[in-house]
Amino acid sequence: MDDCLFCKIVAGEIPADIVHATERTVAFRDINAQAPTHVLVVPRDHYADAAELATADPAASAELVLTAAAVATAEGHDDYRLVFNTGAGAGQSVFHAHLHVLAGRDLTWPPG
Repeated sequence: MDDCLFCKIVAGEIPADIVHATERTVAFRDINAQAPTHVLVVPRDHYADAAELATADPAASAELVLTAAAVATAEGHDDYRLVFNTGAGAGQSVFHAHLHVLAGRDLTWPPG
C-alpha cells in the first residue's frame, strides 16, 4: 500500500524505533505511548486489520503474539496487555493490522 504509514516503516522509508524484527513481523515503539512500554507489532505484509490478517494468514497472526511476548520479555515485563483495535469505532487509526504491547504500569479494567 503506497500510502500506508506502517508499510513505509516496514520498508524503512520512515524512521521508527524498532525494538524487534522477524522474517514476518516488525515491532517498534508507539510515538503516542500510553504506558512506559508501548510497542506496536505489525506484520510485514499489509492487512487492513486483525480480522483480515487472521483470515488470510493465521500463522502470521500467531507470530504477532509470539513477537509481542518476546518484546515484553526483552523489556523486562512478565505482566503485559495485548490489544488489537479493529475498525475506526474501536480506535483503529492506521489501517494496517497491528498489535499493541502495553506494560510498565498498572493497567485497569475495563480499558477506555
